[in-house]
Amino acid sequence: MRYGSAMGTDDHRPAAGLELGYARVSTTKQHLERQLDALAEASIPVERIYVDKKSGATVDRPGLADLLAYARPGDTVVVHTLDRLGRNLREVLNLVHDLSEKHIGVRSLADPLPINTADEGMGRIAFLLLALFAEMERTFTAERAAHARAVAEAAGRRIGRPIAHPADKIEYARLLKQQGSSLGEIAAKTGIPKTSLHRYLAAPSTGATLNHTL
Repeated sequence: MRYGSAMGTDDHRPAAGLELGYARVSTTKQHLERQLDALAEASIPVERIYVDKKSGATVDRPGLADLLAYARPGDTVVVHTLDRLGRNLREVLNLVHDLSEKHIGVRSLADPLPINTADEGMGRIAFLLLALFAEMERTFTAERAAHARAVAEAAGRRIGRPIAHPADKIEYARLLKQQGSSLGEIAAKTGIPKTSLHRYLAAPSTGATLNHTL
């Protein structure tokens, strides 16, 4: 939503070069005042400030949608800190990249190293470093997951969704299947649903020996 009361139209705006402010809070306990004060100090008029107040589980951001619809090549989106643009670093980087493709810059005011993607100096370098860190974190996360799988498999633990039924019932179901029982009969005797039986009977046996009688 637009923060200021004057909505304005494309007919009354400069062709390019506007600075458009954006502020967002992600919980009902957070407040917009700090962000709005910083944007005001940066000389962003209230009619060019867009805000989003997330409540509950909604992820809709109508304020950002309005800003993106209004922005034109040559404009700059100004935020208090870069994380206000998205819920995670990947989302922020994707949005900044999309804006760059449209020749719309992004400038932050209070990051440890303020960012201006239209700047060829340190602001641009800072953004590129953020992109590098995001890619590194993606790689590290994949490596940690692969390592965890390898350790679990080496220890003989099953990877993935835990089995919902006891191992002895599953082996009993396999024995019944070998003796020619139908899925309906096996389900009735073991209490395992047919949908689960399809999966269990297709998997290799654990090798356990059970002495069940019909």
